[in-house]
Amino acid sequence: MIYMDNAATTRLDERVFEAMRPYMMEQYANPAGTYSFAAKSNAALEHAREQIAAVIGAKANEIYFTSGGTESDNWALKGVALANAKKGKHIIISAIEHHAVLHSADALARDGWDITVLPVDAEGAVDPAALEAAIRPDTVLISIMAANNEIGTIEPLEAIGEIARRHGVLFHTDAVQAFGHIPLDVEKMHIDLLSASGHKFHGPKGVGMLYVRKGVKLLPFMDGGAQEKKRRAGTSNVPGIVGMGAAAEIAMAQMERVIASESAVRDHLIARIEKEIPHARLNGHRRNRLPGNVNFCFRFVEGESMLMLLDAAGICASSGSACTSGSLDPSHVLLAIGLPHEIAHGSLRLSISEETTMADADAVVDRLLEIIPRLRSMSPLYEDFVRHQKDAQ
Repeated sequence: MIYMDNAATTRLDERVFEAMRPYMMEQYANPAGTYSFAAKSNAALEHAREQIAAVIGAKANEIYFTSGGTESDNWALKGVALANAKKGKHIIISAIEHHAVLHSADALARDGWDITVLPVDAEGAVDPAALEAAIRPDTVLISIMAANNEIGTIEPLEAIGEIARRHGVLFHTDAVQAFGHIPLDVEKMHIDLLSASGHKFHGPKGVGMLYVRKGVKLLPFMDGGAQEKKRRAGTSNVPGIVGMGAAAEIAMAQMERVIASESAVRDHLIARIEKEIPHARLNGHRRNRLPGNVNFCFRFVEGESMLMLLDAAGICASSGSACTSGSLDPSHVLLAIGLPHEIAHGSLRLSISEETTMADADAVVDRLLEIIPRLRSMSPLYEDFVRHQKDAQ
């Protein structure tokens, strides 16, 4: 098997599993307990908080643990909106946000908030000038993702953060795809809230975090106990949190090396596809993109058929977000960058990790060189295209 769907989830690092193991079998106490057995679990929780804070230049007491990126995004938007409703009811997001942000914004819109959805350019980038022009006196939050989960484009966070800070507007970024993969600095980028999820950087599933800058008003997302300084109720997932902390520390220590390794494989994949497969379009920014992201649209090819044939060959890939894999609709991200439906339907996302080799990349391209001509041979649209080309000659 060749696994190229690391944007959907990553393999748990063995070192992370070993860090988690004692808190599943031996040190299983609820960290909210008052006895010394529980104190060890609580100490592990606080150590993980420090490990995660270090990756983004935050303070440990600004890290709040959640069940994952979706909860963190929901909490950021709804918690800020409800806490700041007296100031205003206007929020700005981009057209290519993850559905956790888009649908949270939709829910707020149904309750009376005004949502501005910023367009992006053909490479998926937000224009800081357009964002600044959209700010109003009643704007309370800007939520722009750090890097897109489908096309890999990295957004201009520092410029956005400067604009938000200058206008006194809170800035949240969904960094689920970026955390642990590229450098992030909440101080330098003027980020007030940041979402991340453990399973995107070789940590466990079911655990995430929300960074909340000290002083930011944020109402609790769930009612219940007094966990997480009375801001996030629910018994702490100690093994998951310990695992996320360990994965964050590992990711930070090897980030420079991993970026170089993944970028080399990524660029090799892109170069071969563009050279050897006609009518292929690279989606996302050519340079300013995640090191592990490759996204193409192949004209006259149906994406689902391509994925099925890749799967039959032992290759795991996707056509976009794992959260919408059951949908027959084209990607909202690809439509937002201006692709027509018929081209957007032929998308393929290959997301690699530091474990992906050049041999893996070559094997995938070699298989695509068989699959794509086969699928095009069954397309009447491709037949018409070839005939028109011949006639034009």
